[in-house]
Amino acid sequence: MRHTEVVGLWRPTDAPPGGKTRVSRATDQGASHTSHAHKFVIKSTAMIRQSSLTRFIVNKKNNTGNGEIQWCFSQVKGTLEDDVTEADLISCVEFNHDGELLATGDKGGRVVIFQRDPMSKTCIPRRGDYTVYSTFQSHEPEFDYLKSLEIEEKINKIRWLRRKNQAHFLLSTNDKTIKLWKVSEKDKKIEGYNTKEDSGIMRDPMNITSLRVPVLKSMELMVEASPRRVFANAHTYHINSISVNSDQETYLSADDLRINLWNLEITDQSFNIVDIKPTNMEELTEVITAAEFHPLECNLFVYSSSKGTIRLCDMRSSALCDKHAKLFEEQDDPTTRSFFSEIISSISDVKISNSGRYMMSRDYMTIKVWDLHMETKPIETYPVHEYLRPKLCSLYENDCIFDKFECCWSGTDQYIMTGAYNNFFRMFDRAAKRDVTLEASKEIAKPKTVLKPRKVCIGNKRKKDEISVDCLDFNKKILHTAWHPNENIVAVAATNNLYLFQDKL
Repeated sequence: MRHTEVVGLWRPTDAPPGGKTRVSRATDQGASHTSHAHKFVIKSTAMIRQSSLTRFIVNKKNNTGNGEIQWCFSQVKGTLEDDVTEADLISCVEFNHDGELLATGDKGGRVVIFQRDPMSKTCIPRRGDYTVYSTFQSHEPEFDYLKSLEIEEKINKIRWLRRKNQAHFLLSTNDKTIKLWKVSEKDKKIEGYNTKEDSGIMRDPMNITSLRVPVLKSMELMVEASPRRVFANAHTYHINSISVNSDQETYLSADDLRINLWNLEITDQSFNIVDIKPTNMEELTEVITAAEFHPLECNLFVYSSSKGTIRLCDMRSSALCDKHAKLFEEQDDPTTRSFFSEIISSISDVKISNSGRYMMSRDYMTIKVWDLHMETKPIETYPVHEYLRPKLCSLYENDCIFDKFECCWSGTDQYIMTGAYNNFFRMFDRAAKRDVTLEASKEIAKPKTVLKPRKVCIGNKRKKDEISVDCLDFNKKILHTAWHPNENIVAVAATNNLYLFQDKL
């Protein structure tokens, strides 16, 4: 039995048998938009082409006078060479709950943890410096012989658990398997065993003539990462999200068609709480793209879809949450609808604010803020890169239109951040209604270098500090960002480099 996969979009009139349709540059001129409505097609394949079932599918102010944050370069992790291997590409970034640790995962299955330098918190001016704390191989490449399916080692998501003792715990996942890791420090060793030598060699019991009391002796600090739980064999499709519940006892994992609920202590059993798989896969019209628990209410979670909708579910209502409690959706304007409308409306990330009152969603062109008490429309909409709208056809041709950008909140929920192309990342001040485009570039890799706002022009008349939209590098894209939970320190993943920026004091 071969694996089946949703591989793309097609139009019945011009789709080649078993192939994928490309859009010509004269597409939809004078044709009915409804005739070009996107439909999914199931294609038998022995090898999977992508890592997903479908391709859609801080409030401190400085002294500038207007309260706007000035950002300056702090650090860059990773080599700045142009020759980058695929395995070194960063695939996720996540601060822990107090911001003391910062974890990154890459396509090679590695997890690198950085620790806040204690001196950087007390020095004047304060700095947001991080040093390597631990590096370990989280996942290895696998092969499913029953489905003839290669399982990549790429780390899709990392989520920290709240700290309860001296050790730290985090969840990491690739497409199929979730692992719980314990990261602990060891600075003492035991010496003076009775039954074995300090080297570990067992002693002859006939030669033991006295009783010794083992003692603890100091040793060089060693950070050890050990797998405590392995949660496997619960997802038929590729995992795109994991989220730890506020009760710190359960977590959810979502793939393209189902969401499962796990207990952190139980590895061989999970509960399916959402299942949108149709009886006939030819009737498939949408897939799950992201899911997250409410940060305060342990019974609430949200999940987004490739149709641009977000559903809020209450686990108290029923065991299977196929019937949502609230549906958040903004209707398209029929006058502006085009062939690409359904593709760019697919939500790639959803995050609930730290206060639990608001929710943020990122689609290809915009970032939207929703009030959880109002389902009809978002209360704020921010265009991320509107200058790309005339280029949607070429972005479809080079597959960039299927890129999945993430978004994040600041610790105070006043600011939101997301990535763009050309190593640009965008920040929005919700209170002052200001936005800024900044660039993660090796040219500014000097401490305390102030980041200059970047602007993109569409026409031929380009000002001195502007960059033409035709000069943007679409191979350089910032998909993953993270904001320190308590301070104005941000982490931005640009290909194989991790940039750290902080506010200028």
